[in-house]
Amino acid sequence: MNSLIKLEITRALRNKKFLFFSVLYPSILFLLIAGSADSTDIVDGTGLSLPAFMMVSMASFGALTAVLMGNGERIAKERESGWVRQLRLTTLPGRGYVLAKTASAAVVSLPSIVIVFVVAAAFKDVRFDAWQWLALTAAIWAGSLCFAALGVAIGYLASGDAVRPITMIVYFGLSILGGLWMPTTTFPQWLQDIAKWLPTHAYAGLGQAIELGNAPHAKDVALIVVYFLLFAGGAAWLYRKDTLKA
Repeated sequence: MNSLIKLEITRALRNKKFLFFSVLYPSILFLLIAGSADSTDIVDGTGLSLPAFMMVSMASFGALTAVLMGNGERIAKERESGWVRQLRLTTLPGRGYVLAKTASAAVVSLPSIVIVFVVAAAFKDVRFDAWQWLALTAAIWAGSLCFAALGVAIGYLASGDAVRPITMIVYFGLSILGGLWMPTTTFPQWLQDIAKWLPTHAYAGLGQAIELGNAPHAKDVALIVVYFLLFAGGAAWLYRKDTLKA
């Protein structure tokens, strides 16, 4: 299993297109959105400056990109090519394949988080205490596992041709409606009510609470845990179903 994990990590790091969109693209978006803002521009209802708010949002977006886009499409294509079937003939346990995919995505998601933080500190003078930087990194990185499980589920749900449009719809839908690209306070009230229950909204909320010097809200933590259990359970069920079909 360790060999497969190393292989998956190597493949992810060699994919320049994937690295651009998961590692560099969020930082570029951060500069485009928060480039002209300063610490006096406060996001309504949050108590955070626009640069600080968007830093967490874009770091979360980068991690989401790495674990969701990195898993779903590759798994679907490997199922079609017969690679997954070949792995089942080895001594590798079923959970080993899923763990390898999750580990490779997690390795790429960490740099995407850190680079957004560095860009925010260097170009927008975002400042926090050392414990907050560490807590932000840990919370966003750990929270990304929820979406890694979703990526695995999509990979087993869709075929190679259908997986990309499904992933893109889920990816952009969760990013925009969850408030990663813009504050949900700019939405109509009915859409704000929906956004509060989305995993991406809770995900960004983890970091925003830490930025304010607080512990993450219990509701946000509970939502992330519940969604993770749902996505992981769905991925496990779809994996077993795919195994029986094979």
